[in-house]
Amino acid sequence: MINFLLALIAGFGGFALARNFVRRRLRFVDAVHSPLAPLLAGVAGALLIWPLALLPMIGTTPVFVCGIGVALGTAKGARALRRMEGEQRRLTP
Repeated sequence: MINFLLALIAGFGGFALARNFVRRRLRFVDAVHSPLAPLLAGVAGALLIWPLALLPMIGTTPVFVCGIGVALGTAKGARALRRMEGEQRRLTP
């Protein structure tokens, strides 16, 4: 049960962090619109928390779910940027 809850938290947390990061920080970076960007972000997110899988109570499931969440969040953030093409793409002081 703990492993399932950790996987849910890791998945939703990775999704939300990646989506907000893409929408706020990477809005002027054209590479985020590449079809390969979500895959690379998901692998990087999973590798970043891979050492947590060595803890006794945590398995590899939360690591993989977090990677999937980061990949989906990156794709969703890039899609939101394409929709808001002319609205918020200006620099604000």
